[in-house]
Amino acid sequence: MPPRIPGVQRLGTFSLCLRPAVKPPTPLLLPITQTASLSQKEKKRLAKQDPYRWAQMQQRKAAHLKRKEEIEAVRTAQRGDPIRGLPTPFIESLDSAGQAPLSKPPLDDDGNPLEEPFELPTSPHILNNLIHKKEMDLAIEHAYTLTRPMESDLAPAGSEEYQKKIELHEQQHAKAVEALQRLTHMDNGSAKDRLHANIRRCIETFGRHETDLSLRPKALSRGQKREERPVRGGPDTGSSEVQIAILTAKIRALANELEKGRGYKDKVGKRDLRLLLHRRQRLMRYMDRKERGSDRWKHMVETLGLSPATWKEQITI
Repeated sequence: MPPRIPGVQRLGTFSLCLRPAVKPPTPLLLPITQTASLSQKEKKRLAKQDPYRWAQMQQRKAAHLKRKEEIEAVRTAQRGDPIRGLPTPFIESLDSAGQAPLSKPPLDDDGNPLEEPFELPTSPHILNNLIHKKEMDLAIEHAYTLTRPMESDLAPAGSEEYQKKIELHEQQHAKAVEALQRLTHMDNGSAKDRLHANIRRCIETFGRHETDLSLRPKALSRGQKREERPVRGGPDTGSSEVQIAILTAKIRALANELEKGRGYKDKVGKRDLRLLLHRRQRLMRYMDRKERGSDRWKHMVETLGLSPATWKEQITI
């Protein structure tokens, strides 16, 4: 600040200030009616003086707010939910463990579907009690051979007695097959059985013993040579994409249970859900550093519907 220079002594309190003069503010080129905020008094005055202009301003403001809401809705839809991500056919099929061929559309108050059901990926070869359909068919065929009545002197082939035994055997075998199909169907399984089936489906879908045969490997950097890796001795269960898929199946099952009844009071369940979400987030960030842009990354993100909200930002529930 410049110093003050005292004046003549006989003038007493008179002093001279050498500070620079304050420049007037730059005049606004826009009229006052287009400013961002107007007082209530100014709004009433403008609406009374020029109602047509006021109506135009209100119309432009309403159109601007509507467009802003549309853009925000699109961004929110693209961002997805931090728990469920984006809906995909594979994610929808986790609820039935790959047994339902069509999705369940939401219903209105009258019970009418709001949208058309779409096809879901199925896994009919996965049965309950950790049984594969091929094992089931081989066991049924072996049992049929063992229990088939044999020819004897009392009931030779072609006799009426032998034909009765064959018919009785066929009926009993058909009943046994139907009972086995009911026991091994996933609709009669528990939530734990469906989780085991979904884990097997995740290994079959994202395991590198399967994806290496159909997806291109990640592009190498300049000067890097591709190394030959040993042949896998069994199904891939430990790669990051398999673990992310398994965690996604667990997260969906737990989130569905918390939405039922009084699940909002289940603090232990919420804590477990939070731990699963953060574990998946860490694996996703690791995959982002190692495999981002590769076919393996795109296949995982598109199939599981993993949006940026599931791994890029802080997750709070």
